[in-house]
Amino acid sequence: MKINQILLGFIFLVFTGQLYAQSEIELSKKEALAIGEKIAFKSKILDENREINIYLPNGYNKDSAKTYPVIYLLDGSIDEDFIHISGIVQFGSFSWINIIEESIVVGVSNVDRKRDFTFPTTIEKDKKDFPTTGKSESFIRFMEKELQPIIESNYKTNSIKTLIGQSLGGLLATEILFKKPDLFNNYVIVSPSLWWDNQSLLSYEPTVFTSKKSIYVGVGKEGRIMERDAKALYKKIKKRNYENVKLSFQFFKKQNHGDVLHLAVYDAFEKMFKREE
Repeated sequence: MKINQILLGFIFLVFTGQLYAQSEIELSKKEALAIGEKIAFKSKILDENREINIYLPNGYNKDSAKTYPVIYLLDGSIDEDFIHISGIVQFGSFSWINIIEESIVVGVSNVDRKRDFTFPTTIEKDKKDFPTTGKSESFIRFMEKELQPIIESNYKTNSIKTLIGQSLGGLLATEILFKKPDLFNNYVIVSPSLWWDNQSLLSYEPTVFTSKKSIYVGVGKEGRIMERDAKALYKKIKKRNYENVKLSFQFFKKQNHGDVLHLAVYDAFEKMFKREE
């Protein structure tokens, strides 16, 4: 018994000694980890302050002659989709992956997405469930007249612009594609909430696309209405036989509304941007 007590005491001394030794180790450096910048400004169009998250490619230098495509991400708050979509952009631009050019990501932080991403509805229940709804026209003007000019005047951008939107963001991306298509060259539309206003956007006659575009529509196993409407969007665009449009559709049978975005964005980048070897 006495031997066991001595052994346990020895083990205790060794363990506490190790903890004490570890506590004596000093950190040589500690600093913030940054992947870009956060900017803020007062929007005159929306009459409110807006925050924008900016991912900058490795080696980005404002004094360099190099310019970059810009990816505009709806639902782009830090606690929403900004970090992981920026990670996909970074990974996809690695030289050994090479599916997308090094790009700037502009994450648009939300204030009221139900207000900003929806056009007016005729459905009384929607008006009740979404009391601030119906201001997408103002938000689209904000993106065109304020956001894009700010990004283009403060960062090393070229003329290639991509929009990514999922869910209500996908509804807004579809509305922009149909009504102001030249705001972006490329559209990644994932799980669009085209059920809004009894699918009225699917009956809208799109503005003619006068410039080259890549359009990607993706949806997961998200229920009959969501899946049907996403496919209907794809078919509506395909039926017009645009010569200057590269169109893709993908159904992710193992993903749902919560986890489809990552795979869809990666798949979109491969289909839209990857160069043939």
